[in-house]
Order: sequence, then C-alpha cells, then structure tokens
Amino acid sequence: MAAVVDILVWPLTTLARWVSRPFSNEEKMRSNASNWLELADKVYHYRRDVLSPTQIAELQSQTAGLQALLKERAGAANLKLAIERLEEVLQRTGGAIYPKTALVENVEFFLVAAIVILGIRTYFVQPFKIPTNSMWPTYNGMTPEVWKDPAQSPGTVMKGVRFLAFGAKHKDLIAPESGTVTAPVSRGSGRLYYELKPGRNWLVFPAVNREYTFLVNSRPVKIQVPEDFDFDWAFEEATGLGYEQRARLAENSSSGMGGIRQVPLPKPAEKGKAILSFDIITGDQLFVDRVTYHFMAPKVGQGFVFRTDNINSEYMRGPRGEPLEQYYIKRLVGGPGDTLAIREPVLLRNGAPISGAGAFGANAKRTDRYKGYFNVPGGFLRPGESLKIPEGKYFAMGDNSANSQDSRYWGFVPAKDVVGRPVVVYYPFTKHWGVAR
Repeated sequence: MAAVVDILVWPLTTLARWVSRPFSNEEKMRSNASNWLELADKVYHYRRDVLSPTQIAELQSQTAGLQALLKERAGAANLKLAIERLEEVLQRTGGAIYPKTALVENVEFFLVAAIVILGIRTYFVQPFKIPTNSMWPTYNGMTPEVWKDPAQSPGTVMKGVRFLAFGAKHKDLIAPESGTVTAPVSRGSGRLYYELKPGRNWLVFPAVNREYTFLVNSRPVKIQVPEDFDFDWAFEEATGLGYEQRARLAENSSSGMGGIRQVPLPKPAEKGKAILSFDIITGDQLFVDRVTYHFMAPKVGQGFVFRTDNINSEYMRGPRGEPLEQYYIKRLVGGPGDTLAIREPVLLRNGAPISGAGAFGANAKRTDRYKGYFNVPGGFLRPGESLKIPEGKYFAMGDNSANSQDSRYWGFVPAKDVVGRPVVVYYPFTKHWGVAR
C-alpha cells in the first residue's frame, strides 16, 4: 500500500519542487536568449525584403551563433555576450519592430487591452446600466433624492462625494423673483408637461433631455433633466401633489392653453431661493453573465437581459420605423408552453400564483414598496384573459408593473435574443450594491 502511495505522490512532489525552486542564472539567461531569438526571427521575416544582403547575412550569422550556444548549453556569460552582439545587429536592422518607441509600446498595450476587454464583454461578462425604473424597487433606474429644505441641500464638497459614491447630479430650480409658482400639467393624466431638447452627456456625447417650464408670476423658469428620469416622482416628493391631485387642479384651472393647464404650487417662491432642489441618483450598474444561458435555459423568476431588435412591435420602433437595437432587463415570468394571467394584483402562471422570486410574492401582497401586477387593456394580458406562450419565446415583465413597458405591451422575447443574467451590482454604492437579486 505504501509503495502505491509513493508512486502516486512522487510526481506531484517533484512538480512542486520544480515550480517552487528558484531559477539559476543560466536558466534565466537561456530564457532571455530564447526571447531574443524570437525577436530576431520576427525581424527577419517582417523586414527581409527591405534589408540589404549584408544586413541579412549579419542577422542570420548572429542568430545562428546564439542558437548554437543554446544547443550546447553554454554558460550564462557566453550567452550574455552573444545576446549583446545580436542586439547590436537588431538595433541597425529592426526598423519599427526593434527598438520600439514608448509611443508604439503604449499604443500596442492599449490595443491589446481593448481587444481583451471587448472579448470579455462579448463572450463572458458585460456591463449594463439600468435605464428606467421598470424593475424598481429590485433595481433602480435614475431616482430622485429631494431636499425639501433647501438649507439641507449638499454643499460643494458633499456634492463631489455624492457624485463619486452615487453618481448623484444636483439640480436646483431657482426663483428669479418672489411670487406664485405654477406648473404645466396635462389635463386628465395629471402629468407634468415637457418638451424634448437636445443635450450632452459629459459635455461630449449627444443626448435628449426633458425641459419643464414653470412660471413664477408670469416669468418662465426652465429646468432640464435626462429623458429617462422620472421628474414627476421628484415633483411629487417635493410638493406633495400626486397625479390625481394635479389632474383635479388642472380641470379646475382656467390658466393655460389646450390640454395643458397651469397648476399653482402650495408654497410661494422666494427670490433667489430654490423652488425645487433634488439630486438625480444614477441607475444601478451591473455585470451580466453572458455564459450561463449558452448551456441552460433561463429560469422563471430570474432577471434577464435581452436584445430588442427582433421584437416586432410598434413599441420597439424608432421615429422612422426602424427596429430599436437596445438591451432591456426584465424578470422572466413565463417560458414556452406556460399560460399566464393577471388577477390584479396577482400574476398567475399555469393557474397558480407565480413563484420563483421574492418580487412575485411582494407584488401579490403589495408589500415592501411593490405595487402589484396590472392588466393592460388592449395588450397581451387583458383583464379576464389568459395567454399561452409559444415555443421559442419568453414573456418578460418589470417588477414595477404599474410603470413598466414590457411584454404586456410589445409581446414575446425570442429565445435567440436572450443575452444573460445579472450577477452583481457594482455601482453606485447604495443598498443594492453586491449580488444581484
């Protein structure tokens, strides 16, 4: 028995001793010589058409000399002298290959790094930013933090800290004079009216912003926010006026034009002070595992990321009718052969309340800020109806069902367009940071 153990253990112990032992000077020099020979071979094959016969002969001679010393297992001193002679030749014949300038080395380094990063991003792990609050409160898109008392608004230093930790960008709507403040509200919906304006991200990249125009007395005051930011949310927290209240006030207002009415805010403005003060916290940024779904199908209850360009729906079309090539993140609620129905606030899968994720139960009970699931009249899950999912398709829904444009509107996700599953939220450093839910 002991002999058998020795036979099994001996190769491992020998390998461990070989790996752990320090390399001798001869071994280091032999390795160094091999690297120089590779470089000489590269110079010869890349540049022999532009080198003179004398240069080619000199390069071949020094290369052969070093190869012979390596074959003879010459000592470190002899190898070092041969390397120095070869290096002198390479200085004269190497062109752009040797010696390299710092600029060339840096460019090569960044090109290789970019290729590696693109490969990892394409085949293994992809960064993804949550654009909207359709998955709130599981994941956050851009969310507001409102400062009802402007005196509590962060100072310059704290703004910098909050920007680094939360991606927070501060916004103030400053009153140019004292007086009554009115907001533009759409009749019926109670939503704040806005216009789309071109903008810039990081002062460079083109973007689209929403511009809201308030009136202080009759003087316009404007504020712009990113198109995906829910400004109505910030406005409600700051003023206490929800959609229904605003809709009622708009119906009773005679100020405004057409379907847009000017609704007075509860608190008057003071010249030079903020009417609204809030931070826009960046959406959750996470890494998506692109490997797992190559070997197994997505499971009901998982969050999953998918492409939208093969979803045939007007909701997935651009202004000229072109497919929108975007990435969405939703929760998988049904796969091929499943039957779904919504009996508000419960989502049913194959005739029973759906299970497989904490968000399902929280929505059914309307707890932990989850508001339940809702039917979409005219959509794919109409009130009182059921829907069977065809082969090769998935059904995706947001955890924030009341504010999510998902499969209820635009239909099924083709299985071929599923990208991967979220694995970790790496930024911002909020309570969502860490393993994805």
